[in-house]
Amino acid sequence: METINQYFFSDMCVMLGRSMRHVLRSLDTIITVTIMPIAMMLLFVYVLGGAIHTGTDNYVNYLLPGILLIAIANSIGYVSYRLFNDVQRGIFERFNSMPIARSAALWGHVLTALVSNAISIAVVILVALVMGFRSPAGVLSWLAVVGILALFTLALTWIAAIAGLSAKSLDGAVAVAYPIHLLPLISSAFVPTASMPVPVRAFAENQPVTAIVETIRALLSNQPVGIEIWVALAWCIGIMLVAYAFAVRAYRKRV
Repeated sequence: METINQYFFSDMCVMLGRSMRHVLRSLDTIITVTIMPIAMMLLFVYVLGGAIHTGTDNYVNYLLPGILLIAIANSIGYVSYRLFNDVQRGIFERFNSMPIARSAALWGHVLTALVSNAISIAVVILVALVMGFRSPAGVLSWLAVVGILALFTLALTWIAAIAGLSAKSLDGAVAVAYPIHLLPLISSAFVPTASMPVPVRAFAENQPVTAIVETIRALLSNQPVGIEIWVALAWCIGIMLVAYAFAVRAYRKRV
């Protein structure tokens, strides 16, 4: 056991490499996580942007934070899918029969979500720059944005882990992604919440994505973030901790 713990990080890196190969070989994953958010950004900026009033002349600046969250949300179903497949194929049991850290396989999937989403977000931002996105934010603001996106990714990844480890069927495993996809759509990601009907506005202003979008938007615009950053952090950290506890419990039951 002492030897296994000693090599935990090397074991985890091996599992990360294994999961990343699966991601890079999946054209469907690349299209959904990277190409689709870029296509949505192009559609909203060049087709619908002229009809949307946000109080800013540069709509891509307004839109980008929401697109980044959509890119992360699009990846969640694939985390559940890969975990479910490993459970059904007995991969975790095989790993546990080897002299490797018991939790390395699970953490390999989690780190894969972080790394693959970081690559996807970088590509989306590069395309946004070509489309006219500009930010006066300094290094600290950008680091804060990276931190919030990482926390959001971890929160959703642990939710996906619960579904992937607990589901009885593949459809049940990936179904967790559908309600998550709706959150960026019913938020301030595309339009100000003030333009929404009262019931929709009440939901949009009190769900996690709006607070996260508003915080990232303020940071990238080099504007005061106010209380929104604490609301965003509370949502991300709270969801992450609760989901982590349930995911670890489900993992121990399965393996």
